[in-house]
Amino acid sequence: MLDKGNNDFRERIETSFAHQGAMALIGAELTRIQKGTVEIELSYDQKLTQQHGFLHAGIIAAVLDSACTYAAYTMIEPEASILTIEFKVNLMSPGKGDRFLFRGEITKPGSNIIVADGRAYSIGDGPAKLIASMTGTKMVLRGREELAG
Repeated sequence: MLDKGNNDFRERIETSFAHQGAMALIGAELTRIQKGTVEIELSYDQKLTQQHGFLHAGIIAAVLDSACTYAAYTMIEPEASILTIEFKVNLMSPGKGDRFLFRGEITKPGSNIIVADGRAYSIGDGPAKLIASMTGTKMVLRGREELAG
């Protein structure tokens, strides 16, 4: 269930996320949007795994990047857009679980460059387990109508 609030950025993020073919393809869902933080959840699917049955590192990186990017969207004006210019991912534990939670949080807001940190957790029996972290650098784009949203 999506955490609701009264923020101007909410509808823009929901609309943008709905246009992400990659997130739709893997079954990712927005579950929380608030100023500076966005969460995305994903159910385990064997089609998203690597040869050992763990969630593939590429899937983990893609969803963490989306969570961090949308967290950056909460910090900018409505006519601006965001593009990732760099990220680093640390894979800490195999991606095994029934569901996965990806949280992006703003570390350093800025007018042109925004830094976000992401954490990925596996959810199953017992407490959630940290499986990956990301630090990403985002560029704010203005005056690029073709990149709106």
